[in-house]
Amino acid sequence: MALLNILQFPDPKLRTVAKLVTLFDDELKQFVNDMFETMYEAPGIGLAASQVDRHVRLLVIDVSDKKDAPRCFINPEILKSTDEDRMDEGCLSVPGYYEPVTRAGHVWVRAQDVKGEVFEIEAEGLEAVCIQHEMDHLLGRLFVDYLSPLKRNRIRSKLLKQQKQL
Repeated sequence: MALLNILQFPDPKLRTVAKLVTLFDDELKQFVNDMFETMYEAPGIGLAASQVDRHVRLLVIDVSDKKDAPRCFINPEILKSTDEDRMDEGCLSVPGYYEPVTRAGHVWVRAQDVKGEVFEIEAEGLEAVCIQHEMDHLLGRLFVDYLSPLKRNRIRSKLLKQQKQL
């Protein structure tokens, strides 16, 4: 397995819309394993392929306390959503920043697994929010897009300054 490089805001590649996954092979399985390793090492609870500069519709999450419930969603789509949940979100591509974002508190999702098999799940709370957050990445959106322009620009400026110092 290999750790992947996570792109950081405001990298323009994070705005790329991901393409459907059509080939379910050993290379895809290896990529999913690398995604999980990268997410756990970061550490995070979710990671979208777009964040590691692979613009395919794939995300991984694990919102369990013990980090023992990995889930992979390929070509995910939200079938239905209800309720509203507002919670602080952070992002591996926007390190060090946490801001409240309002999202659906309950979602029904259809996706494929690494073998291409279709499955559906019902998710609520943190899991629902995490799925929506990662799905946003696949559409070229970031959680900072839900913030005021002033707040978003402040975060952008601070991260650019930090990146120049590296």
